Amino acid sequence: MASRFVRKVRTASGAVAVQVVSKTNGVVVGIEHVGSAHTDAELTLLLRAAQDRLLPGQGELELGPLPEVMVSLDDVADWTRPPADQLALDDGAGAAPRAGRPPLVSGGGRVVGTASLTLWDVLAAAYGRLGFDVVGDEAFKALVLARVIEPTSKADTVRVLAELGVPGPSLRTIFRSLTRCVARDYRDRLARAAMAHSMRTSGTATLVLYDVTTLYFEAQNEDDLRKVGMSKERRVDPQIQVGLLVDPTGFPLEVHCFEGNKAETKTLIPVMQAFQTRHGVRDMVVVADAGMLSAGNLNALQDAGFSFIVGSRISRAPYDLATHFQRHGDYFTDGQILESTRVMGTGKHARARRVVYQYSFKRHKHDDRAINAMIARAQKIASGKSPMAKARFLKVTGAAKAVDQDLVDRARQLAGLKGYVSNIDPKVMDGPTVIAAYHDLWQVEKSFRMAKSDLRARPVFHHLKDSIEAHLTIVFAALAISRYLQDQAGVSIKKTVNTLRPVRSATIALNGQLLTLEPEIPSSARELLTALGYTGH
Repeated sequence: MASRFVRKVRTASGAVAVQVVSKTNGVVVGIEHVGSAHTDAELTLLLRAAQDRLLPGQGELELGPLPEVMVSLDDVADWTRPPADQLALDDGAGAAPRAGRPPLVSGGGRVVGTASLTLWDVLAAAYGRLGFDVVGDEAFKALVLARVIEPTSKADTVRVLAELGVPGPSLRTIFRSLTRCVARDYRDRLARAAMAHSMRTSGTATLVLYDVTTLYFEAQNEDDLRKVGMSKERRVDPQIQVGLLVDPTGFPLEVHCFEGNKAETKTLIPVMQAFQTRHGVRDMVVVADAGMLSAGNLNALQDAGFSFIVGSRISRAPYDLATHFQRHGDYFTDGQILESTRVMGTGKHARARRVVYQYSFKRHKHDDRAINAMIARAQKIASGKSPMAKARFLKVTGAAKAVDQDLVDRARQLAGLKGYVSNIDPKVMDGPTVIAAYHDLWQVEKSFRMAKSDLRARPVFHHLKDSIEAHLTIVFAALAISRYLQDQAGVSIKKTVNTLRPVRSATIALNGQLLTLEPEIPSSARELLTALGYTGH
């Protein structure tokens, strides 16, 4: 048989802890801590709050029905005292206060609601510090903050806000806000505010990082935007390409949406042109993955006034480093950096590009393991132990199948090398600095992971282009807040939410007035709030 009841326990500090206890067949299976009281008034309010948590007809207070007069702390047994003294102080239903102590308040009190105001205030403060209040849309703000707390559908956001105990827009207002988001170009305002924050933080904006990911849809049919395209996860659902531009710390600056079948190389220039137009900047360095490497892209970036660092396809290394291979064979020292010049493009579009290479022993071991695995795959197919399939080192001549040893030897020769193409003069940025800048690209990947996991940017359930754009704008703003708080606190946004969400304020109806009872903040939450610079109301 299951039952729940409220009990009061004197703590070692002399306070009184109020708990809701759950039992099954006489065995305690759960204890919910409501709070600790240090005054008679707090005790009565906590008892009322605990009583409200009980399901109808399940359990009652140890004291019986709560009297209209406030309960006194002195009515609660002190387990820290000797047993005889404890028995003398033990209370019963309707026990009178100790002699000489008058009742504090008559009429009792009632908890009318609780709210995670501390968490909400922290997120709202971050929203304001980033300058996002420039949007001037409370419904949009609620959608952004709710996504940081519990990513869900726009319709279910109403429930999230209600459970938090904060004022929230109606579902109709939410959909009107999504329409306003696109019509009034909220993303432009947010991007300007994000850039201003990045400038305040770093003091200058000289380096930006760019990468692309895909967001898929729970839909069967394609349209003008949602297309089946190349998916790194080998999905066949309609998808969109999303380009994200961040600063060196991973703080988002721009987000753009493209057709799902659009090549990654075709997304970089539109994003950088939009960034340039929005902020009026030219003298900047953009860092991008090797997937963005094309002669046309690099020429367009340079003509627009941008410097660039882009990953190089390692297949060109034997030609770029021919002198080294002739003199030293396949020998490199760990961390060795070599430079060469390569002509990229054809005809009038051909331009000489600086290429920086670095050898890493750790990368060599990783590459070797991958090569061995691919050789084993090719051997199984060649021997007939595995069905015919595409394999890197498999050579098929008519009906004959064999391992292509020339390709294997070439791969072994390049193991451990990584290349970077740049138009930055070596006198301005040397090889090690170029490589260090490129390695900051993991910040973009980290932001993408946050957007996909913590903020659940996918799958996307919207089907209209404007709704999809509005969804990405909300995710962009939520990502900016998450990165900002994560950098401030030094912990993940998920931990911040999980730590602060249970800290709930209570609204009390007492003698015809509504009062807010501030929560007791656990030490872990207090430390987090201190790290975030939160000073309370």
